[in-house]
Amino acid sequence: MEKRTIAEPFKIKVVEPIKMTSRAQREEAIKKAGYNTFLLNSKDVYIDLLTDSGTTAMSDNQWAGMMLGDEAYAGSVNFYNLEAAVRELYGFKYVVPTHQGRGAENILSKITIKPGDWVPGNMYFTTTRAHQEMNGASFADVIIDEAHDSQADHPFKGNIDLNKFQSLIDRVGAENIPYICVAVTVNLAGGQPVSMQNLREVSALAHKHNIKVMFDATRCVENAYFIREREEGYQEKSIAAIVKEMFSYGDGATMSGKKDCLVNIGGFLALNDEKLYQKATELVVVFEGMPSYGGLAGRDMEAMARGMYESVDFHYIQHRIGQVRYLGEKLEKAGVPIVKPIGGHAVFLDARQFLPHIPQDQFPAQMLAAQLYLESGVRSMERGIISAGRAKDGNHHYPKLELVRLTIPRRVYTYAHMDVVAESVIELYQKRDSIKGLEMVYEPPVLRFFTARFEPLA
Repeated sequence: MEKRTIAEPFKIKVVEPIKMTSRAQREEAIKKAGYNTFLLNSKDVYIDLLTDSGTTAMSDNQWAGMMLGDEAYAGSVNFYNLEAAVRELYGFKYVVPTHQGRGAENILSKITIKPGDWVPGNMYFTTTRAHQEMNGASFADVIIDEAHDSQADHPFKGNIDLNKFQSLIDRVGAENIPYICVAVTVNLAGGQPVSMQNLREVSALAHKHNIKVMFDATRCVENAYFIREREEGYQEKSIAAIVKEMFSYGDGATMSGKKDCLVNIGGFLALNDEKLYQKATELVVVFEGMPSYGGLAGRDMEAMARGMYESVDFHYIQHRIGQVRYLGEKLEKAGVPIVKPIGGHAVFLDARQFLPHIPQDQFPAQMLAAQLYLESGVRSMERGIISAGRAKDGNHHYPKLELVRLTIPRRVYTYAHMDVVAESVIELYQKRDSIKGLEMVYEPPVLRFFTARFEPLA
């Protein structure tokens, strides 16, 4: 029997018009933006695949909750609803709201890291590593080797290599490793998941050495879906049950609610250790706000609490993953080089293979993202040498993966939009040999991919 189409598990109640610009308008816009898609105005974008962070379409239930915002300065009822949701769905005891995920990363780094420490993780993430390094730590990548190979077809490319983790412990000492950061899923590897078996093994090794396990929980529901689909013994389990088991192997988590909590702003730090929680509440009042709102309005916390329950609905996440796969499979069928297997939140173009004639020092992924916008009005983003930044010696980090991320917002676009994106990428691939590199003409000292500016090479 032919595989049935999975339609959107929702009806459209409100629409936001979008329009296509002319090539001349896009030429002016990308030049004004310094060939950095982050600096484009959204009004000049046709289909926006820059990020899935905060770009979710909220449900009628969430919007109804927004009207029930208790905007008390302290003790808002919406905080207690959020706290109850975190405890029920994720299993952590304590919750500190933050304005978004990087607020939680900042607080976690400050309360756990001392200068000279090391923080291992399954591949870096930009803001996470920045907070760790700004507080005196060095990052150590302990992900399996397959994660750095775009064509390796491993079901759990986000897994941590236990031998790499143990080697780091032996080399620097467990006392100098405050925690291991486990991202579920791994963004810069292509949205790749971590297996439950690996989480159990990492937890056992870390706790044997009194090292805490801290999750980057941003896309935990997507990770749970992959476990259900690919790992033996989980096919009959609910998404909620899988999520809760995942977090049972950790001591805390940073959460950007702008992804798998289905909201446009918000996040939190979740912890089990009461002493760490006390330290976190002392810092949140300095950087964010009261421990019961942490930089958020009551209505935002209510929307996040309701979104958490919606996110573990199987039909929602099945469609979410299916829509990403739909785009990826169309590109793969046309011969466009992408990261395999197709991940949870995005399709990643392999810019090294797409533009093999452009050396990494000339920023092929950055130029590919700019050219895709120029040709079609589709906005994507670079995830390669620009995102990797510079080492302490001032030289570029040279990641093995040089990628362009086509990130799918949640509940926003239809399959027809994915068709348009696929056609645009395929057309660009057919004239890839004419694309030249870039030079960087402005570079900020931290998180340069957000605001760096470029000019085309002659």
